[in-house]
Amino acid sequence: MRVNAAAELLAAGSSVAQAARELAERFGCSVRQARRYAEQAAAGGPVRVPEPTTVFTVKLPVRLATAVRAHARESGRTISGVVTQALEEFLQRRHRRRPPR
Repeated sequence: MRVNAAAELLAAGSSVAQAARELAERFGCSVRQARRYAEQAAAGGPVRVPEPTTVFTVKLPVRLATAVRAHARESGRTISGVVTQALEEFLQRRHRRRPPR
């Protein structure tokens, strides 16, 4: 959140030093820490803030659960990451196919 606030200040034309002073005042942190946020924003721009998550338990066939675990391991991702991507892609495809009412 603070890096994104710094990115907004920089995009509006503030210097790193100006952004650091504004961030320190806004968030009640040291100017030194705020400068780190501003420098990170200057180097890479805004960062993605993850959405809140919840536990969602489902029962899957053993074969499917095994395949998902294997895919996650082989791709270096978490099971949650693989399932999240699969569900989002499924829901996007379903939404695009839905005829207008």
